[in-house]
Amino acid sequence: MKRPDFIGNYKDLMNEKDPNSEMKQSRASIGKKLGLTKIGIHIEILEPGERTSWPHAKSSEEEFAYVLEGYPDVWINGFLHPLVTGDFVAFPSGTGIAHTFLNNTDKNVLLLVGGEATKKENQYSYALHQEENEKRKAIGEYWEECPKQELGPHDGLARKNTKVIE
Repeated sequence: MKRPDFIGNYKDLMNEKDPNSEMKQSRASIGKKLGLTKIGIHIEILEPGERTSWPHAKSSEEEFAYVLEGYPDVWINGFLHPLVTGDFVAFPSGTGIAHTFLNNTDKNVLLLVGGEATKKENQYSYALHQEENEKRKAIGEYWEECPKQELGPHDGLARKNTKVIE
């Protein structure tokens, strides 16, 4: 018997990497590909030296990440917080907390990332990328009223082999 279209293996649903995109990790948009319309669910493979995105905050979409495998760091407002397999990170909308996930190790990281599907009213703020903020402003997606956050010293870039796992 053939399995229904809403059952799939993430390995069969992986997208090609886009070398021109900030999001260079391998990603399986499993939610969309299996028919979900109200939530977005992705499996992301972060290779050493990659990050999930530019550090950002969203006005009206909640997000989360669950570490399936590996030892990523979560960048939160300029500070790195080490994670291990089994850690779950939640980002309520509207807080202005900027975030991204970095792989500073020498092995791949596997993340389950999700949140609400794109909402028309959602706006973005990029803590370290004024050019991206300007692009969002031009199309009405810049979060002008983003709560101000004091940023720490980290530049938001991933660096392969700079985190030693014992």
